[in-house]
Amino acid sequence: MGVDLVPTVEENMALLRCSKIQVDKSHSRAVNVPTFLKKLMNITGMSEQWVAARIKQKGDSKCILSKNLKDLILVHPDTKKKVDVFALSVYDLVIFPKALGHVDETFTNLFD
Repeated sequence: MGVDLVPTVEENMALLRCSKIQVDKSHSRAVNVPTFLKKLMNITGMSEQWVAARIKQKGDSKCILSKNLKDLILVHPDTKKKVDVFALSVYDLVIFPKALGHVDETFTNLFD
């Protein structure tokens, strides 16, 4: 007898602490999603100028280099934000292991 170990949308929402998903739709998407710039400002606690200078275009979406996040972890004065940036880096590596070197804006929709 097989057991389905794939998490449900609700379980993923709980694991990712993401309450902005419309689960009653056949295709879920976040509601009122802020821009990539605003999401990164919220996660990192850095200024708009700092974030804007580090956002890069990669194909159809925007990203920030993982190196920028690693550098920020080493010098960030706010311990909580340092942990948030570290978590963003680790989660991105786990969820998108083949996308080495950058954190895509699509992932920040789930993380933020």
